[in-house]
Amino acid sequence: MAAPNIVGVTSIIGKTDVLDVSTTASAITTNAASSGQVYKINSLFISNINGENLGEVTVDLFRDSSSYKIANTVVVPADATLVVISKDTSIYLQEGDSIRCKATNSNYLQAVCSYEIIDDA
Repeated sequence: MAAPNIVGVTSIIGKTDVLDVSTTASAITTNAASSGQVYKINSLFISNINGENLGEVTVDLFRDSSSYKIANTVVVPADATLVVISKDTSIYLQEGDSIRCKATNSNYLQAVCSYEIIDDA
């Protein structure tokens, strides 16, 4: 099924996903294949919860078994937050797409992703 025409939507549902970022690229938000939906990613925050050490994060758009970098090994200082995606720089996830996060150290970073599920069914 194709993604909906976002001009003729019947519903927009707000959602928020969270992730403890590890050293393995892990999806924080995934639009399932054949969902018939498009996800508008409004914001992605990466927070360093370690009070002493910096962390590094890589964020990618994963599509068709390929990784497309949104942020690549960006430093997040101790006790700081990085805005990777904002309303001004929002992106769309098509069917089968994921946003993934990966850290250089486990237990330092947490991610929060806010998005809208757009449907015309």
